[in-house]
Amino acid sequence: MHHVISAKSFTQQALYDLLPKIDQMQTRLQEGAQDRLKGKIMAALFFEPSTRTRLSFETAMLRLGGQVISTENAREFSSAIKGETLEDTIRVVSGYADVIVIRHHEIGAAARAASVSQVPILSAGDGAGEHPSQALLDLYTIYREIGRVNDLTVTLIGDLMYGRTVHSLVYLLSNFTNIRLICTAPEATQLPTDISDYAKARGVTIEWEKNLEIAAKQADVLYQTRVQKERFTSQNEYEEVKNAYLIDTKLMAIVPQKSIIMHPLPRLNEIAKDVDQDPRAAYFRQSHYGVPVRMALLEDALQR
Repeated sequence: MHHVISAKSFTQQALYDLLPKIDQMQTRLQEGAQDRLKGKIMAALFFEPSTRTRLSFETAMLRLGGQVISTENAREFSSAIKGETLEDTIRVVSGYADVIVIRHHEIGAAARAASVSQVPILSAGDGAGEHPSQALLDLYTIYREIGRVNDLTVTLIGDLMYGRTVHSLVYLLSNFTNIRLICTAPEATQLPTDISDYAKARGVTIEWEKNLEIAAKQADVLYQTRVQKERFTSQNEYEEVKNAYLIDTKLMAIVPQKSIIMHPLPRLNEIAKDVDQDPRAAYFRQSHYGVPVRMALLEDALQR
């Protein structure tokens, strides 16, 4: 079965094949209703809150003519509250649906689900681990907005320790050539060593630059992230780092004109709202790319 559990499972060739397929899905969206997955059912199991990921997966399935069954807060409003194991939940639900999309608060939950499922599992994020479908739409955003996926300088800003979208994006970018990552983050939220080591072993250049202005001047992509309060065990630690880096109009004055600003959303105050009007602000366009990306993933999983 074609599970999507980790961004590390994608090869360079698989990504080169996937990007034009997502372009095709964009075209299909403009053409209207499709029935390529008619008769198929997607189960969405979300043990953590979600807006964009859940709705874009559900929209993608409906756009392809399929149907959706879902639970938005499975951590509290499912048999999990009674003590049912994730594995037992998946064994049951995989008898109801043709594909399962799962978001869970525990690292490794998607892999556990895949180990017992009768149908493909698509990870929608597992704790502070990974978020592969978000990374795919991030990569697609770069491809659409910049026009290439090689020869890039990407500045990663904010919560690189707990930001699962960052982790998966680093894994995907490691497939390409002449990739330079500038990590701009507080000491408490730096990129984990195992992830930076993985990228370095595949030829990625990684630099650490605490000064955002210096890092911004060099970037093709500024990838801003929210410092995730829910991942911190100490309120004091969170308070110390939550406002460490801000993208505002003053910073935008030194950002190269051909660069783009990305954010996986939701944002709090790490990007000033008056930046939204700047054509380099790609984060809302980025979120909209989630539908064609997830259409491609669903079709790939269900038409094999």
